[in-house]
Amino acid sequence: MDFDPDRARALLRLGAQDDTADFRPGQLEAIRHVVTGAGRLLVVRKTGWGKSFVYFIGIRMLREAGLGLGLLVSPLLSLMRNQIAAASRMGVVAETINSSNPDDWERVEQRVADDEVDMLLVSPERFANDRFRSGLLARFADGISLMVIDEAHCVSDWGHDFRPHYRMIERIVRVLPPTIRLLATTATANERVMQDLEEVIGPGLAVSRGDLGRPSLALQTIRLPGQAERLAWLAERMSELPGSGIVYTLTVRDAERVAAWLRHRGMAVEAYTGALQDTVRVELENALLDNDVKALVATTALGMGFDKPDLGFVVHYQVPGSVVAYYQQVGRAGRALDAAYGVLLAGWEDTDITNHFIRSAFPTREEVDEVLGALEEVPDGLSVRGIEARVNIGRGRIEKTLELLSLESPAPVVREDGRWQLTAATLGQAFWDRTERLGLLRRREQAAMQEYVDLDDGHMDFLIQALDGEPTVEPGPDLPRLATAVDDRTVREATLFLRSVSPTIEARTSWPTGKRIDPAHRAMEGRSLCQWGDGGWGPLVRLGKYEHARFDDALVRACAGLVRSWRPAPAPTWVTTIPSRRRPELVPDFAHRLADALRLPFRGVLGKKEDRPEQKSMANSDKQARNVIGSLHVDTTAILPEPVLLVDDMVDSRWTFTVAAWELRRRGCEAVWPLALADAGV
Repeated sequence: MDFDPDRARALLRLGAQDDTADFRPGQLEAIRHVVTGAGRLLVVRKTGWGKSFVYFIGIRMLREAGLGLGLLVSPLLSLMRNQIAAASRMGVVAETINSSNPDDWERVEQRVADDEVDMLLVSPERFANDRFRSGLLARFADGISLMVIDEAHCVSDWGHDFRPHYRMIERIVRVLPPTIRLLATTATANERVMQDLEEVIGPGLAVSRGDLGRPSLALQTIRLPGQAERLAWLAERMSELPGSGIVYTLTVRDAERVAAWLRHRGMAVEAYTGALQDTVRVELENALLDNDVKALVATTALGMGFDKPDLGFVVHYQVPGSVVAYYQQVGRAGRALDAAYGVLLAGWEDTDITNHFIRSAFPTREEVDEVLGALEEVPDGLSVRGIEARVNIGRGRIEKTLELLSLESPAPVVREDGRWQLTAATLGQAFWDRTERLGLLRRREQAAMQEYVDLDDGHMDFLIQALDGEPTVEPGPDLPRLATAVDDRTVREATLFLRSVSPTIEARTSWPTGKRIDPAHRAMEGRSLCQWGDGGWGPLVRLGKYEHARFDDALVRACAGLVRSWRPAPAPTWVTTIPSRRRPELVPDFAHRLADALRLPFRGVLGKKEDRPEQKSMANSDKQARNVIGSLHVDTTAILPEPVLLVDDMVDSRWTFTVAAWELRRRGCEAVWPLALADAGV
């Protein structure tokens, strides 16, 4: 079809809300390619270039020419919200079907049927949904004029563990009518990723690739191994950072902790994670857009597609696992500014966390064999809970294993009416070859980020070369380097803050079978002094458990203070412990001293009937519960009916506390208050 560049420019100015706006290099050519149907196109352009203008102007022009709707595959809810807002500015009617709006699906489907929708946004998981795939998609596939795969690097198997359902796009692309225009966009694609994309989206994939340099970014790396030191740095430097920005963390727990610390220091910050309700996330995004907060402390839930052109800084509290991830995130800053900061703080726990992500990306052969073996025993199929009862694998790992196996082609497992069943297909060697290759690639990407941390300068060139781009010749912005040292007093205050965090131990209310635990026999809500591995009391707990074989008196004083400030009611009148055959004196010694500090009597009423595997070797809730049930002996002659403080060094699954409390309460204890030195459950 014909292409009118003046109409495209008018739509650009409408969308940009700027009567003088003009196309950036490559934009008009990409739009022309899409509208005229010149073939499949991959656009690799840096963040802020305006990739969304390509597909929204493209679909608007196609619709004006009488063609069908566009289908946009988008990975994140926050990204969808921004895309819908951007579409509306240029008169594109956009709707979405995703996991957050099931009540709207019927309405949206009817609008599509009535040809009232220009662009339908879906998450990749929709392609695994039978209702969507065999219903809406099947009915309207012939009428789709443009399919857009946004953040297309997720198609490549480097992101397999991030959004595995992107792998289904390959199958969808194969069955779509050849007349459909196909556009893929991303800001980060090295040569390996581009080759993967060509295999999935090709053949004959044209590539529009531009300069990856970000001359507005002043990049800096700082090694501060301890968490308290990094918290101190943030507290001291935040006021020097221009405007508002984002502080990225690797985990939800760290996002909440860093945000709490900065609020404690009087700063307007909030935590933004995937654990929040969708409405809360929208409110926080708007608060950052309106500069009502200095920063959002975020996980990757706030990432691709979040568009605030005047974001003054991005700080990383920990080192991400790859250059691709880092470039994506730091590229949020300075899009419409002459200068912005991108600062990477490196800590001791970074590698531990990214190692965990690498190890957990794919199931092991043993896990796959156990899951398939369990399904083979029950031809009618099993629920995830049913599989959990038969294998010693965590629920999350079972779900990931089933999900990844179900996305193979042909798939060895299928889900029917909530139950998983084997198919006639077998898992091919290609699956294991891919997982091995990706594991090695992730290790190399992890090592590259550690190289980046050690740089004194040349940070942007390093990132561009790692992404197989051409090094930039433009100098960075004229911004002063930020100080790397922190004041000892601030570090001490941060340490005290970390030590003030006392996670709750929520009481379990049901057995693994689903049967409710009698409220009269449940544990009360407990407390732990710290989270395992944190920068507060964590190091001292680790030393006591694994090196000194005795917990320091400072931990006794801290736990006594915790109990006094906690004030459980009815208050415990005596102290007892969870027994251990491997370290029989460690916790009783600590509990004796704690009882003395609280001026309460200590009684050792619980014992072990027999040796059983360590609880930490039990991988799921069913196995953890069964490993404890029936293992405890209660000295009924020593038990007291009054409320008791039940002490252990570590809490993870909470089943040991749950079973011990059940044993004590059914023998007359009025209340059982769990207290642990460290919570290892995160």
